[in-house]
Amino acid sequence: MFKYLLPSAFLFLFACQPPAEQEAPPEWQPQSAPIMTRWAADVSPNTAYQEYPRPQMVREQWLNLNGLWEYAITDKDGGMPNEYQGNILVPFPIESALSGVKQMVQPHQKLWYRTTFTIPEDWSAESLLLHFGAVDWEATVYINGQNLGTHRGGYDPFTLEIQQAASAENEHEIIVEVWDPTDEGKQPTGKQTLNPRGIWYTPTTGIWQTVWVEPVPTSYIEQIRLIPNIDEEKLTVAVQTNDESTMSNVRLTALDGGQEVATQEGSDNLPIGLSITSPKLWSPDSPFLYDLTVELTDADGNVVDKIESYFGMRKISVEKADDGYNRLFLNNEPLFQLGPLDQGFWPDGLYTAPSDAALKYDVEATKQMGFNMARKHVKVEPARWYYWCDKLGLLVWQDMPSGEERVRRDGEEIQRTSESAEQFETELTELIDDFYNHPSIVMWVIFNEGWGQYETARLTEWAKEYDSTRLINPASGWLDMGVGDVNDMHKYPGPGMPEVEDVRVAVLGEFGGQALVVPDHLWVTDLSKAPTHFKTSTSADSLLMAYSSLYVPLDSLKKQGLAAAVYTQTTDVESEVNGLMTYDRAVIKMDLDTLQLIHEKLYD
Repeated sequence: MFKYLLPSAFLFLFACQPPAEQEAPPEWQPQSAPIMTRWAADVSPNTAYQEYPRPQMVREQWLNLNGLWEYAITDKDGGMPNEYQGNILVPFPIESALSGVKQMVQPHQKLWYRTTFTIPEDWSAESLLLHFGAVDWEATVYINGQNLGTHRGGYDPFTLEIQQAASAENEHEIIVEVWDPTDEGKQPTGKQTLNPRGIWYTPTTGIWQTVWVEPVPTSYIEQIRLIPNIDEEKLTVAVQTNDESTMSNVRLTALDGGQEVATQEGSDNLPIGLSITSPKLWSPDSPFLYDLTVELTDADGNVVDKIESYFGMRKISVEKADDGYNRLFLNNEPLFQLGPLDQGFWPDGLYTAPSDAALKYDVEATKQMGFNMARKHVKVEPARWYYWCDKLGLLVWQDMPSGEERVRRDGEEIQRTSESAEQFETELTELIDDFYNHPSIVMWVIFNEGWGQYETARLTEWAKEYDSTRLINPASGWLDMGVGDVNDMHKYPGPGMPEVEDVRVAVLGEFGGQALVVPDHLWVTDLSKAPTHFKTSTSADSLLMAYSSLYVPLDSLKKQGLAAAVYTQTTDVESEVNGLMTYDRAVIKMDLDTLQLIHEKLYD
């Protein structure tokens, strides 16, 4: 050991120096993660999701509440905290690096949020709406100390009227109390787990989508439902208002590039038909969207409330093609649907992409690879992800997130408790209601691989009646009960296909899973807990060779009646390395031009 001796004069001067002034700790900074995406560098309290979060119901005035909130973690039964432990960046989940906290909340704990906001002076609202894009899982909201209610559901947006709870002062306090048992509960959780490994990933707790406030009049537009009918060349619009006891006037205007193409008046809570003559059809090759203005008017014709929206004229169906097989038809034409399994996880934000640009990139990259579809796998995205699918032209098979007994069952359904079944069906209903208007969504997938699968026939019949404009996939893989529009099988590496039938269409809901380790782009370097049923290539060339070899038999299966195929998967996810892209989206593992050529052959 070396010992350094300092001159006495230096020691004296050192001792007489006042202590260095300590810099105050930053209000927020991202925590470290094994890898981060390139969009993470642009995230800050001032930039976190500034886009209007609900593209199909846009109001001119709104206040974004994303940014720094206070947070506290307490015992589940401990009550509201007296002090908060620090700042968290909303809307990133507390387990994520971009939240600035990166701490896992346990089932015996609760997560608390607190913030304040001031109503803009130019607002002259009769009421205020407080919107949450999504909070996982049980959220109780307090405004100025008043309990406004509790919402249960980790994937669906919810709204609270807060005007009655507003104090005389202009500054208002919001406190959100969150409890999330993750996979120790029986609610829908998708692939979240308290013990991440293999195909199970880091959980998301609390606020993970945009929070915002908007002013509305006493009577306002609460929800719209858009039903395109290309055969009859019309759009049916149902406008739901907050007050069903009184009749309100509604005026609809459809526009093409700013030019009015149709207008119609009617009443709220009743269907209104809008004639769209010679409609421009929406498809992956031509994702045309009409603009739509919805106005609520009083008896004198004055506009009381107004929203801006959009719609696509498209039709999805199962029909008999000229070759004698049932096919997926888009706009009355057969179309082979090909896309990746898309799980929507991010290394820096987990359930929450670092930015809207990042959300858009995943859709763009999927299209650039030559796919026309994506299966959103046991997760629901923010409305803006579906907006980009609508805008850029990507078909979506939307899974209902799984929950309870996430195990594969080959021969029998499970028996759910009444409480578990009620929650699952409530969240399934909300999923369809909340995303009904997106033309990109062409299929609802109720169950995945037998996970928590119960009463499939009843739920499939209900879903077909509730949304007759889309196809219903009762169960993707494993336990087929012979109902719905789709007979869906999984085969790794595959490909394969179920038997063709007279009524349903045959699809391959998962196949492939070809893996490639890309150094410096890994969530974990020890891949001993990685899934073992995927084949790992040693280079990009060998991966491309293995990938392309799957498509020769796939093309043959198409000729035998296969109507669609889903390749696993869009990106690496945590310890899985079988993505077309790395988890940080920095590397596309195969040449884009070659991928396009491989895929285009299936569309001929």
